[in-house]
Amino acid sequence: MKTPALLAALVAVALTGCAATHPAPQAPYPPKAAETVAPAAPVLACKTGNLMMQTTLYFGLSRHNAAPVSKAQWQWFVDKDVTPRFKDGLSVFDAKGQWLRSEGVVIKENSKALMLIRADNAQEQKKITEIRDIYKQRFKQDSVMQVDNPACVDF
Repeated sequence: MKTPALLAALVAVALTGCAATHPAPQAPYPPKAAETVAPAAPVLACKTGNLMMQTTLYFGLSRHNAAPVSKAQWQWFVDKDVTPRFKDGLSVFDAKGQWLRSEGVVIKENSKALMLIRADNAQEQKKITEIRDIYKQRFKQDSVMQVDNPACVDF
């Protein structure tokens, strides 16, 4: 009776050396975008003023097969389309845009940067989307870049 149990134990020990071990699967490096976990956003507390959103929009002035957007056209857009939506004020800066096309050509473009200090809510974002869409349609632009940052604001 002892022999079959001893034989089974010997066979089990012998077979454990035959089992192939595979290294644990490694995550790809760098991780794919879908696998990247975004860190939690830090909570911003203002020492002075109120927490608001600072939005900067970048408007290219060059156009395909047309003259660049003129100073008068730009000012009309700001006066008639932007200011009525953002009555509390805004700032406009001259900017120089630059990027590299896929064929290796550097493209440079005069631009305008428009900065808004606003509440961070859907109603304000809707107004920003409207002015971006108006500009793209009116001046045949592919895009208007939007950059948002929280800001502590005091007047």
